[in-house]
Amino acid sequence: MGNLLIPEAGTDRTRGLGPFVTFIEHRRFDGVLVKWESRRQRKGRFGSTWWAPRSRSWWIGVLFAIGSTLFAIGAVPGYAQAVGRLLDSITFFVGSLFFTSAGFLQYWESVDVSDGNSRRGWRRLVSVHPQQIDWWAGGIQLIGTLYFNVSTAVAIGTDLSAQVARQHVWRPDAVGSVCFLVASGLAWAEVCHGWVAWTPRSVSWWITLLNLLGSVAFGVSAVASYVVPATGQLRNLERSNLGTFAGALCFLLGAVLLLSEGAGGKT
Repeated sequence: MGNLLIPEAGTDRTRGLGPFVTFIEHRRFDGVLVKWESRRQRKGRFGSTWWAPRSRSWWIGVLFAIGSTLFAIGAVPGYAQAVGRLLDSITFFVGSLFFTSAGFLQYWESVDVSDGNSRRGWRRLVSVHPQQIDWWAGGIQLIGTLYFNVSTAVAIGTDLSAQVARQHVWRPDAVGSVCFLVASGLAWAEVCHGWVAWTPRSVSWWITLLNLLGSVAFGVSAVASYVVPATGQLRNLERSNLGTFAGALCFLLGAVLLLSEGAGGKT
């Protein structure tokens, strides 16, 4: 388990998904029952207020919230007609940069909690922790944000051929959506300590559920935005925009709750 802060005495019970341990219940020698959860350890607390710019978790929530807002605005019906296709495309691209910034900090967070003080600087960012479910989730989601960067950047171009749009706009978007779905599924499993759990009083449970639903919506948008070779048009523009808007809204709500989680909300 690396340098994770897991109780050292005899372990009573562990839970998780497959090879990933996300929960440990431990009876100390003095009889005290200690519980360890991977997400709780990683997220910690940054105080009782919603303003904590010195906290990395706080910035993750803020950056995801801004990126989600821009994606939602870009998908609003009539926005592209009001500002023009170029500004609409730029809105999505800027939003994707905020997603990538948040994804990077999220990945860094998972590496830090795994490495402790064993590595410093950039060496820590390239360390490998395949035994940690949050390392996989953070890394896969970060890769997905990079694909969104490519997709939205190319979409800024004018007069794209159907082949270019399909290969360099739709395909990266589809791959990014798959990455988000896988990463959100792993984050959900970390909180549930398995595939399914019903803990609606937990802020973490709601965050990961909203992110999972948002990733599903992004996936629906990616399928609907497939560029038909014969016509060069999207398969279903309205459904594509609706999926993007719904997904962005879910991620926005999850980002706001992420601030609540770090500010002391029940996990």
